[in-house]
Amino acid sequence: MENSNHTIPGFCPNCGSILPMLTQVGNVRCFACLSTYNASVFGNMKAEYTIEFNTISNKIQNQIKPEKGTDGPIVERKCPKCGNNRMSYATLQLRSADEGQTVFFTCTKCKFKESENS
Repeated sequence: MENSNHTIPGFCPNCGSILPMLTQVGNVRCFACLSTYNASVFGNMKAEYTIEFNTISNKIQNQIKPEKGTDGPIVERKCPKCGNNRMSYATLQLRSADEGQTVFFTCTKCKFKESENS
């Protein structure tokens, strides 16, 4: 995109389309007009990525005591067999990709199992 002889970095100077990301040293080709440019068309652009992970503080970590024999995380859900209000769960994608997952619940007390299609 040109405006008074000024080219915007990352855009094709010929047609104004967004250029594909430069992954290696060399030339880049515009998908729209098929013009080829060297890396200078990106100017001094820099890509910087930061990946942050959730962390659990030591205080909270010491309060979490996993229950023996559970099949996954614990949720408040009433067991239809014994009435216990804590069940563990696990999820699987059993049906086609455009449908929801299947959630398997296990009672933490009597080990009764049930499933739910979400």
